[in-house]
Amino acid sequence: MKTFLKIIEFYDDLEKLSTPGDISVLDPYTEPEIRNVYKKFYKKYFNDSKRRILIFGINPGRFGGGITGIPFTDSFNLKNRCQIDSNIPVNKELSSKFVYEMIEEYGGVKTFYNNFFISSICPYGFTKDGKNLNYYDDKTLFHNWERQIVKWIRFQVDYIGNNKYCIIIGKGKNQKIFELLNKEYKFFDEIIALPHPRWILQYKSKQKNFYIKTYINTLNKLNYE
Repeated sequence: MKTFLKIIEFYDDLEKLSTPGDISVLDPYTEPEIRNVYKKFYKKYFNDSKRRILIFGINPGRFGGGITGIPFTDSFNLKNRCQIDSNIPVNKELSSKFVYEMIEEYGGVKTFYNNFFISSICPYGFTKDGKNLNYYDDKTLFHNWERQIVKWIRFQVDYIGNNKYCIIIGKGKNQKIFELLNKEYKFFDEIIALPHPRWILQYKSKQKNFYIKTYINTLNKLNYE
């Protein structure tokens, strides 16, 4: 089966769970326009039977994947870098800016997506008081969603990627939690963590090129093994 069909199956079958009362879920996947967009995107770049190296972000943000349905892809890069037209209002996200600059340095979107599949540990994003919330920021939220998160990761390992290694975007708490999950469920033999793009552009913007090279060196090392 073509890889894009398994990816679309993954997103089409997502099931949203309950959240604590003051936490809202970012759910673009039920919107007809967004479903059309991610189907065009994945068919364009994953129209083969090749397994990719999995890259996991944390969860979608309200200005990027939480709007387009595609991790680390805001509507600006969706149109200008990926050449996918949509009716989504054009907006920009910091994390997406870094990722697509890195992808351009890597060799462009076609070359990058031929080797890698960017996902999220939790494909749904969350907000609280109008701000992004990570899946691990609220203990009750994580407890309620953990079993489903494990199920989602397993599907991607079994049908889209491989269990040799993966990349985690976001060091610190995200890395720690994923390593604990991996220890229990044995998804991957090895996990490689990279600093989160938002952290880089907020706190290390003068060293952006260094971090882009760090990403590319890591990606190349895995892709050539």
